[in-house]
Amino acid sequence: MTNKTKDYLTKVRKKTGFSDYKISQEYGINQSNLSKYKSGKSSLSETHAWLFADILNINPAEVVANTKLEHAKMKGDKLKVIFWQEQIENLSNISESIKIDIAQINPIVGDLNNNAQQIIDLSIEAAQQGADLLVFPELALTGYLPEDLLLRAGFIQQVEEKVDLIKNSIPETMAIVFGAPHKNQGNLYNAAYLIQDQEVQTYHKQQLPNYSVFDEKRYFSAGSKPFVFTIKGQRIGLLVCADIWNADIVSETARYGVSTIVSINASPFHIDKHQQRLDEVKKRVLENQVGFIYVNLVGGQDEIIFDGGSFAMNSKAQVTHQLPFFKVTTSSLSAPCEPIKAVSIEETIYDALVLATKDYIEKNGVFNGVVIGLSGGIDSALTLAIAADAIGNENIKAIMMPYTYTSNMSLEDAKAQASTMNIDYQEISIHPMVESFNSQLSELFSGLQADTTEENLQARVRGTLLMAVSNKLGKIVLTTGNKSEMAVGYATLYGDMSGGFAPLKDVSKTMVYRLAKYRNTQSYIIPGRVIDREPSAELAPNQTDQDSLPPYDELDAILELFIEKRLAVKDIVKQGFNQKTVERISQLVLNNEYKRRQSAPGPKISKNAFGKERRYPMTSKFKP
Repeated sequence: MTNKTKDYLTKVRKKTGFSDYKISQEYGINQSNLSKYKSGKSSLSETHAWLFADILNINPAEVVANTKLEHAKMKGDKLKVIFWQEQIENLSNISESIKIDIAQINPIVGDLNNNAQQIIDLSIEAAQQGADLLVFPELALTGYLPEDLLLRAGFIQQVEEKVDLIKNSIPETMAIVFGAPHKNQGNLYNAAYLIQDQEVQTYHKQQLPNYSVFDEKRYFSAGSKPFVFTIKGQRIGLLVCADIWNADIVSETARYGVSTIVSINASPFHIDKHQQRLDEVKKRVLENQVGFIYVNLVGGQDEIIFDGGSFAMNSKAQVTHQLPFFKVTTSSLSAPCEPIKAVSIEETIYDALVLATKDYIEKNGVFNGVVIGLSGGIDSALTLAIAADAIGNENIKAIMMPYTYTSNMSLEDAKAQASTMNIDYQEISIHPMVESFNSQLSELFSGLQADTTEENLQARVRGTLLMAVSNKLGKIVLTTGNKSEMAVGYATLYGDMSGGFAPLKDVSKTMVYRLAKYRNTQSYIIPGRVIDREPSAELAPNQTDQDSLPPYDELDAILELFIEKRLAVKDIVKQGFNQKTVERISQLVLNNEYKRRQSAPGPKISKNAFGKERRYPMTSKFKP
């Protein structure tokens, strides 16, 4: 038989942090009675049942009924056993239903005024719709992650002021949960705030991730205690993001008799991430037989994309509510949920890139649009499509900068795409500028063979022109390089790498083609020849990318194994690749770290992207 008295005593110890002696002294419980409770020889008296219920903030009738049942079983009184079992069943049936709403929002890091106002406005709206509880994501007040803003005392002070403002502004008829930093006794915590009955309580995140893009141990101390609250007689546990990946933390919360666990999250997107979340939550649900509500952030933050996709799962591990991806939305769990249609990986990645590009431009508020060097090639064609879908074609200027080696096909296709998309388009010949550079350098380069130096001059002239247009018109330059090129250094520093944001930075060349074909299924905007033709930088006569690189399907396969899976050369070769090719490509990746350090930021879609999470030395003699 489950000994409820011992369970309740254990919970009181955990909640108060008191020893049995301290509990006896603090609450006036006879030491002899407490010893019997501890040993399981006696069930709680009714007085002590009410006392424990008050300490634990749970329904006293529940504690009384459970301990009366326990006492009846000890005495062997079958009639009373039946009676109290019926009472417990009745109690579970009369619990009022709770109307819980989810607010899947897109805050801006550091914009405390607007983020707080959004929390207030949505809370008022939810209260008017009869919600009992409204749940926001992790660090909803500050945005995720404020990074070293968290080290500024003034920032934390403003957070505290906004928490007070929220507390005093939301309706008393409902409770809300939202994420924000919490300073307590000199420590800073990543906290979930509960505002209920105009009182503020906090839960401190226990599992602090410190891998990939995460650096939470730099800023936060770890919590150590579970948190449970009650609404209309129902007990709800509260967790923050990475906590759910720790089975012990979840089970410790579930031990407090919760019917539902709410997890607030700022979980970044990468390919297949949502399925990983579902699989992990399903494990926790089945281990603990509880319902689960998962609320996630949405939006782009520098290199990171939050995809939303909040959901609810019942105690049988069935998804009962699923919110859309890459969209700001609020939803009531008691309202019917529109089924989310299955989408291709291409659509998912494309939507992620559009959101990331849109948010980077609009959240910074510095630029009035975008300027793109449109070359007639696949990368710039896809980048133009992403930009137009992100901020509108009316905010984009495309510039074609032909030189001697630019083909008529490139000129025709660039102009055709701009015309189809109704993009402001202009051609600037770079021939006189490149020739002027070559002329001025001719004496210095006398006797030396022409090589990539002269090719890179073309790219650098184009980069200079694009940055000049950016300065004059107030439009951000989007670079068009992809992950395959950035990996092996097939890009010109201060040339085609010049710019403020790189939408394709984590997109392999083979995926670039897949995304272009997908975008054309929505509306035909990228000329077919751009997709079908052999890729070329057009910096030399009859040049193709494969003059310098393996075919892209082979290159991308090697890069995935070396970069994302971190395999050694010998292990990649075992999978059927040519050893010299693998050695060359892996060394190119390591040799070009210095270039990538100077590249524009771009959205992360893979498990290992170039940028925030990659910390390789630029100076190194490592041989993979």
